Amino acid sequence: MDLQDQLKHLFPDHKPTENDSVKPQKASSDIWVQDSPISCKYEKRKGKPTTIIEGYTGTKTDFKILAKTLKTTLNIGGSIKDDKIILQGDYRDNIMNILSSKGFKVKRVGG
Repeated sequence: MDLQDQLKHLFPDHKPTENDSVKPQKASSDIWVQDSPISCKYEKRKGKPTTIIEGYTGTKTDFKILAKTLKTTLNIGGSIKDDKIILQGDYRDNIMNILSSKGFKVKRVGG
């Protein structure tokens, strides 16, 4: 039973007009995709390899969702600091494949 049927059941005397149409909403799990490319660079911090992703211009919640999906799909640790996703290890190729499959434009920086 969809929303229209439920409304008809609750308000049997109501006659729908053009303004009453119900539009499907976008799924909340969709991440906003931007126009400028995201940079994916490699650095060594304290002798350990790290991958840094920066240049995302969406909302904070979408940024956190993106970081969580990257960390869980690659089974690696990481954090979010100063609008950057810092991941442990050199996973640039895998990260670039994941981001491009989600519709992002990715630019590889350094090496």
